[in-house]
Amino acid sequence: MYPGRMKLGNFSLSLTVKDLPTSRDFYNKLGFKEIGGDGESWQILRNDQTVLGLFQGMFESNIMTFNPGWDIDQNQPESFTDVRELRDQCIAQGLQVSGDQTQESKSGPAHFMLTDPDGNTILIDQHV
Repeated sequence: MYPGRMKLGNFSLSLTVKDLPTSRDFYNKLGFKEIGGDGESWQILRNDQTVLGLFQGMFESNIMTFNPGWDIDQNQPESFTDVRELRDQCIAQGLQVSGDQTQESKSGPAHFMLTDPDGNTILIDQHV
């Protein structure tokens, strides 16, 4: 559809919360339902095509998360761009990566991070 664009996978917003039960209750009232997590320190919620992760005591700030190899239902599409290739594409575009764990294996789960010009953290996190 858009030649040359990176295919980053499923998107979710990872929110740092002070009190998981209180935050979960708030988002439940907005129509979000639990789809994953341990329910004690983190919870994944979904409302239609919107996915939120609530994380208590795990991150310092909110994070935009992309999951190559996952669709909105956490299913693996027939084809996807591996996180290692995405890392190489980012570097080729002159972007600075951090937290790079893509070098540890040639396939499977791995991740790296970027920081946008405004200081927002972006996590590219492949689980498959």
